[in-house]
Amino acid sequence: MGSAVPSVGLIVNPAAGRDVRRLTGGASVVDNHAKRRVAACVLDGLTAVAHDDDRDRDRTLEVRVMPDRAGIADRAIEDAADAEGLEARTLEMPIEGTAADTRRAAARFRDAVDAAVVLGGDGTTRDAAAELGDVPLVAVSTGTNNVVPSAVDGTIAGAAAALVATGAIPGDEVTTRHGIVEARAETPIGERRLTGLAAAEVSAQSFVGTRALVDPADLRGGVVSRAHPGDIGLPAVAGALEPVAPDEPGGVAVRLADPETAPRTVRAVLAPGVTTTVGVESVERLEPGEPVRFDVSDGVVGADGERELEVTDATVDLRPTAAAAGPRLVDVRAALEAGTRVGAFAGDGRVDSSAAKKK
Repeated sequence: MGSAVPSVGLIVNPAAGRDVRRLTGGASVVDNHAKRRVAACVLDGLTAVAHDDDRDRDRTLEVRVMPDRAGIADRAIEDAADAEGLEARTLEMPIEGTAADTRRAAARFRDAVDAAVVLGGDGTTRDAAAELGDVPLVAVSTGTNNVVPSAVDGTIAGAAAALVATGAIPGDEVTTRHGIVEARAETPIGERRLTGLAAAEVSAQSFVGTRALVDPADLRGGVVSRAHPGDIGLPAVAGALEPVAPDEPGGVAVRLADPETAPRTVRAVLAPGVTTTVGVESVERLEPGEPVRFDVSDGVVGADGERELEVTDATVDLRPTAAAAGPRLVDVRAALEAGTRVGAFAGDGRVDSSAAKKK
């Protein structure tokens, strides 16, 4: 619990959904106007939980929104100014216009809110999850690679967050832990580390450049914490051969090869609007903590479809962690169903708040 007053933190990444993959593929650009509308919908959804009884009719749900240079937070709060039972304002913090803003806001939310809503893609969700600790997270897809975030209406996401934050439903019953993948690169200049939420990848391309991993010829392989053919990127490749749920222990290691000479191939969605044939040299199920090694003479280690670390003459170890160590994600549908069972949406004062347990 963050405080005596129920509270929700909202993070919106203005840069999410606007990288080169939206241009090289067929996916649409999620502009700042669209993000503002989704953020406003989240704030509206936070008012969906009915009051328990007359004693709670004056109770306010506090919302703190990460500020941004695009004005998304300010406009969304302005749209919600007349929302009953909601007190929304921006979080007081410096703005850099980088991923550091997400991490800084999430760190502030860690001990101050009862639930968090994050609008972005896998990268934004990863950055927020790394700092939120045990705070239940509702991840809403407004980014490019969207393996982890849900394609859910912002209003519905807000309602789910309100149910958890107010204690109307038992948080433990509607949240699951998501596995993560750790990368460690031993280089001539020392050790470098990186964490991926859905995947950590090794690319043969020797510079970060546009950051996006879109060319299968450059991708050597990696380790994923989840694998399903309906995912995007390396999790989709692994999922075509060895599916694994995000809350299962361990993960899957995949080594790729030229599809002309590889022992087998799969068709997979490597990026939004980019379905291609990928050559697979090997695929292996891993236990938690079990490492896979890549020797990289000149390349890049990435996370969740984005190049992050340029490495030369490096040994890269990738390993999945136990899901229990990962972020606590809210199952939106399960939360809404649980809310219905306890009468959380009923306006007749018959909410069974005794059915909810402390998170």
